[in-house]
Amino acid sequence: MTSFIPVNTPLLDGNEAEYLDECVRTGWISSEGPFIKRFETEMARVAGRRHGVAVTNGSVALDIAVHALGLEPGAEVIIPTFTIISCAAAVVRAGLVPVGVDCDPGTWNMTVEGVEAAITPRTRAIMLVHIYGLPVDLDPILTLARKHDLKIVEDAAEMHGQTYRGAPCGSFGDVSTFSFYPNKHVTTGEGGMILTDDDALSHRLQSLRNLCFQPQQRFVHEELGWNARMTNLQAALGVAQIEQLPRTVELKRKLGRLYDEHLEGVAGIRRPVARTNYADNIYWVYAIVLDDDVPFDAKEAMRRLAEKGIGTRPFFWCMHEQPVLRRMGYMLDEAHPHAERIARRGFYLPSGLALTEAEIARSAQALKEILA
Repeated sequence: MTSFIPVNTPLLDGNEAEYLDECVRTGWISSEGPFIKRFETEMARVAGRRHGVAVTNGSVALDIAVHALGLEPGAEVIIPTFTIISCAAAVVRAGLVPVGVDCDPGTWNMTVEGVEAAITPRTRAIMLVHIYGLPVDLDPILTLARKHDLKIVEDAAEMHGQTYRGAPCGSFGDVSTFSFYPNKHVTTGEGGMILTDDDALSHRLQSLRNLCFQPQQRFVHEELGWNARMTNLQAALGVAQIEQLPRTVELKRKLGRLYDEHLEGVAGIRRPVARTNYADNIYWVYAIVLDDDVPFDAKEAMRRLAEKGIGTRPFFWCMHEQPVLRRMGYMLDEAHPHAERIARRGFYLPSGLALTEAEIARSAQALKEILA
């Protein structure tokens, strides 16, 4: 029986076991251990930031980051409709209003034209979300934000080691966030980080992730925060993973090249854009969009691939089509045809760091067969 190829398998072949053993031997397994600060410092260095604040996951990183900006209730925040629910949830939980914009059909990222058209007198912030391997084209959107005095939240959850015109993703805007889920280039199992260059904002973020305890009277609270502390065990994994990040980036780009070679000239699909004038693809995942003349959608393609032992994952479902947000009265009048199309016709193939060349070849061959 042919073995199943999972959509992701992490690579843990560096100092992970040694650093975890150190945590166990010393008893530093909670959020007070020395690997926390080391991980925050190293991740801030990678992202070109002054401060890093480690938290439990990428979703709560967005929650705290948006809340910390202190925007007035009811203010609008522009987000890509093609993204994960965490982005819209962070906006709504802060008492703000998400406003979606469509994506570029090639890079799958939000565009400056979409952002500019969405700005109203109630707009107070833009959430930039880099999607699937290529960053948002940042310069024109940042210029627009300065013109309208808008805050920037940069969601770089999938962009560890990626750059925009040579500057690290995660280094832009008022605050940025990362995720360290197992399918990310740096993983801590579960985990996230908020980064900023603002000293005062960094202190606020640290307080919010620690229940807003006060130094003088610990259990007297002036504000509600989160218990979102990362453990020393998780941070130990993260430190070991960062040590391997340059190799990880090269492995991912090799994965992209190999898939491109196997799928060159295959009809019926759109492969990831390999490069733009501002970045080379980092291939967080190797994603496919079915052409309109393919007589089935992504859901059926994934079912057929599963029968051949190939793991896949669907594209994000649009925020303006999320039942929970529509029931709450958000994004009711929005239509975003590019995002709607790729949400229905897009999926990604096995893309984990432990993927072998033979598994890439087998996954590509399976895709060719279901398209034949």
